[in-house]
Amino acid sequence: MVLHPADPLTALAHGIGSQHDLPISPFYAFAGAFAALFVSFLALGLLWSTSRFRGDRSGLALPAGLQRVADAPATRTALRGLGLAAALAVLLSLLLGPDTPDRNPAPGAVYVLLWVGLVPASLLLGPVWRLLNPLRTLHRLLSKAFRPTARPLPARLGQWPAAAGLFGFTWLELVAPDPASTTTLLIALAAYAGAQLLLAARFGERWFTEGDAFEAYSALLARLSPLGRRDDGRLVVRNPFHGLDATPERPGLVATVCVLLGSTAYDGFSDNPAWINSIQTSPLGRTPAATLGLLGSIALVAALYGLCAAVTRLVCGPHPGPLTAFAHSLVPIALGYLIAHYFSLFVTEGPRTVSMALGTDKAPEPLPPLGPGGLATLQVAAVVTGHVLGVIAAHDRSVRLFPPAKAVAGQLPLLALMITFTIGGIGLLLN
Repeated sequence: MVLHPADPLTALAHGIGSQHDLPISPFYAFAGAFAALFVSFLALGLLWSTSRFRGDRSGLALPAGLQRVADAPATRTALRGLGLAAALAVLLSLLLGPDTPDRNPAPGAVYVLLWVGLVPASLLLGPVWRLLNPLRTLHRLLSKAFRPTARPLPARLGQWPAAAGLFGFTWLELVAPDPASTTTLLIALAAYAGAQLLLAARFGERWFTEGDAFEAYSALLARLSPLGRRDDGRLVVRNPFHGLDATPERPGLVATVCVLLGSTAYDGFSDNPAWINSIQTSPLGRTPAATLGLLGSIALVAALYGLCAAVTRLVCGPHPGPLTAFAHSLVPIALGYLIAHYFSLFVTEGPRTVSMALGTDKAPEPLPPLGPGGLATLQVAAVVTGHVLGVIAAHDRSVRLFPPAKAVAGQLPLLALMITFTIGGIGLLLN
């Protein structure tokens, strides 16, 4: 994978930087992935007959002193201040800095440190954006001054606003004509912040939990964190599968995961010269054609998952929530895609962005973090591991919901879906 600053070609598909993956043997990649999934499925069917995951009821409690420090008002205030200070620094860079990502750290802060950096941060520390979110802090400050009366948030709304916000951000990064422009970023961030603050004024601070795209994104990935909270409020260390099993089955959950999967898949093939040529020569224009491509990628993921849920219901019988029941099993897959596509971008452009923000006269040139073989192995391993974890999560949910005679058969559509996603994900890496 070779990374380089955005130029007229790379700006077509990325907010900052681009990636060109070095190929490995397709036979070994596909054969290894299929073997891993198939062996996992057989082993689970033979050895895993009852549900083992207990959701938010599980976990080894951390020392009470550590929890007091984590929950202390001073700690929370410091984190909120850190998030607000970082947002102010980005705003000042956009207003006063040069309009080029080579010299302005703001695009890297948004597209690398925030979007990609939330992945390891949430995996290690839990839903950190909830504590850092500058919009929450601004809402609290404004609420003290104006004291608005909050209205109940409609339950049917669920995570649909967050899914829409994630789509908007991925459109900005992958489709917008000039995503790294300071003007583009200022308009986009101002519009998003204004909408979020107005909706929070109407529905209260709970709006950010349900409707803020980055909080939903961080919270979803944090389901796989070894740190979590039990339903009694204790801070615990636990098997990440327990946290994943506790993923709330809210409206819009499927849409949120499909946006993550579909947008990452689009990112994978948007650098293909044939695709770039097709959208540049499209009679619709480059931006509408690329928008349709992004929508099509997300719609394809959603259609495949919807078909899988329908076949599962046909095989196993009626179920009140066939779509949301297994949506949590897509989270490890999305995580695997994110790691495979953005690992190199984060470890090269992340330090470069920090260096610029600290005022280094000449930021270092990004260098590949691993050799070609090591990086290719990491990418394929991330995709395959994500799918294997998804198979495990789906199997545990299946043996909980369905009788033993139908539990394994009901997973065959999910296995077919996992194999399809695996072939597609590895195919994009080998593109």
